[in-house]
Amino acid sequence: MTTRELTRKFGNFTAVDSLTINIRPGEIYGFLGPNGSGKTTTIRMLCGILEPTSGSGTVLGHDLAGEPEKIKQKIGYMSQKFSLYDDLTVYENLDFYAGLYSISRRERKERIREMIGMALLTGREKVLAGDLSGGWKQRLALGCAIISRPAMLFLDEPTSGVSPTSRRDFFKIIRRLAESGTTVMVTTHYMDEAERCHRIAFISGGRLIANDTPGNLKKNAIKGCMAEMEIPDPMNRLPELEALPYVRECSVHGAAVHILLDGEKHIRELEKHTGIKARVITPSLEDVFISLARKGRQAQS
Repeated sequence: MTTRELTRKFGNFTAVDSLTINIRPGEIYGFLGPNGSGKTTTIRMLCGILEPTSGSGTVLGHDLAGEPEKIKQKIGYMSQKFSLYDDLTVYENLDFYAGLYSISRRERKERIREMIGMALLTGREKVLAGDLSGGWKQRLALGCAIISRPAMLFLDEPTSGVSPTSRRDFFKIIRRLAESGTTVMVTTHYMDEAERCHRIAFISGGRLIANDTPGNLKKNAIKGCMAEMEIPDPMNRLPELEALPYVRECSVHGAAVHILLDGEKHIRELEKHTGIKARVITPSLEDVFISLARKGRQAQS
């Protein structure tokens, strides 16, 4: 899947601005950004639902502008608002979606059995979807989205609102799908999920501002020295710390504060100012996310 200068405008508002990305077959590609950054608009264009204003792109060899219906036939799509029918059983929901994808009666039972096994729903075939927990509903929705065996799967914040355990289980399934050859593009706000992606793109204000592996982003996206300190009442100390001339930015992480300095040479000054020991750390993906979001806001202002 590739895009070149892909743009979508709504009147005078540019939701996606000259986006150029490339997703390799069998890759899990994370798509990150603040709310309103253009993630869902991009997904809708790539799914053939929304026509680009300008630019170009292909999905599974089909042109976004000229062949949207062919794209829709070959992809799977799931979001946090994916529609399950609460008054139908697990089996009946899968059967319904198999019918929507025109899967023949001869193949349908085998496909449904395959999806139930994939989603770890064996033994729950007769349970109403409305009686499932959030994690089980999520797995059922995934089964419904991929029952046609799509070559590419789009996931738009699919794990929002479910437990950390359910999110981990969900990504294990996604990993297996990618290993079997399915290409996956996923939007998420969870950094533990982003860590599991092969590559990550970060957009802000509709513009691409980072595109690399999680490891490379942690090494290269933030310039300076990241220090961690255990500071009492950290939220109230942030303005004081941010006012220091050698401090670029600060963020609270549980009981700790991560402080980005101009260089390691300022560690002693920071310790002298606060009276607290600091340690140099490798930035986390959350640090990268926060830093890139700030840069994006500054670029727009």
